[in-house]
Amino acid sequence: MKPNVSITHPDRVLFPASDTHEAITKGDLIDYYAELAPVMVPHLDGRPLTLTRFPGGIDEEGFIQQNFAAALPDWMDRVEVARKSGEGTVVHPVVTREEALVWAANQDCITLHSWSSRRPHLDTPDRLIFDLDPADDDFAVVRATARSVADVVQELGMTAYVQTTGSRGLHIVAPLRGDADFDTAREFASTIAGLVVDDDPLHRTREIRKAGRGGRVYVDVMRNAYGQTGVAPYAVRARAGAPVALPLEWDELDIPGIRPDGWTLRDVPKRMCERGDPWADMYRQACALAPLRDRLAKLGA
Repeated sequence: MKPNVSITHPDRVLFPASDTHEAITKGDLIDYYAELAPVMVPHLDGRPLTLTRFPGGIDEEGFIQQNFAAALPDWMDRVEVARKSGEGTVVHPVVTREEALVWAANQDCITLHSWSSRRPHLDTPDRLIFDLDPADDDFAVVRATARSVADVVQELGMTAYVQTTGSRGLHIVAPLRGDADFDTAREFASTIAGLVVDDDPLHRTREIRKAGRGGRVYVDVMRNAYGQTGVAPYAVRARAGAPVALPLEWDELDIPGIRPDGWTLRDVPKRMCERGDPWADMYRQACALAPLRDRLAKLGA
């Protein structure tokens, strides 16, 4: 039996109107996640989630919630994990059914972030994530960096996928078979990032401190650590106009005027009807990491 999710305050404005955007209500957000749920659930299934909630809308300060020990409905799936400090546990919600996304949206959750591993193998990631974080709005440099990451990933025999963040950058994702732990995966990703930065150190960096990046694109691999998260595919971002973190086909990076926040809650459902999900078969392309480590070492030699 499907659970009944009670909807509260659907007329509450979460995204205020502006000169360029019409107002978006909580009901609009719920409708979006309900419509995208069949596409999103396979990407989220089994992954611990962190929810970013904005009860007063995006013009007021929101908060990040990951521990839902006493706040989940009985039918909602969950997973209990140890805190990084080793003291106590955290209960994360887990999306295994479409109604779970409606429930999350009704909690004023605008953005969902998910782990890079799934139950029951939470210690072994099933994807690498490269987060390309620009220092300014020069998206051409971000696109070039994305293609450089993809070139290295594909030379290793892996498959690279690209997603806008709904903000200023891009994520490059490579699916894994989950045969290596997080430390191994992060070291592997870090070596790839080093090759990408060395290819164009004038425009790319691995410098964690923003003050030390000198206007360059930061090739961030820190999301490849245990308990770290990435923005979920098709998640709405808490920014004016409700932009969406959108998986793309690689050739779409060549669209004139493309922006990483160029697709919104209003137009993504129509796009899905027309183009489908470019990540639908992602995990059929998953690779074992262990055999690729020697190949990567030779690339960096």
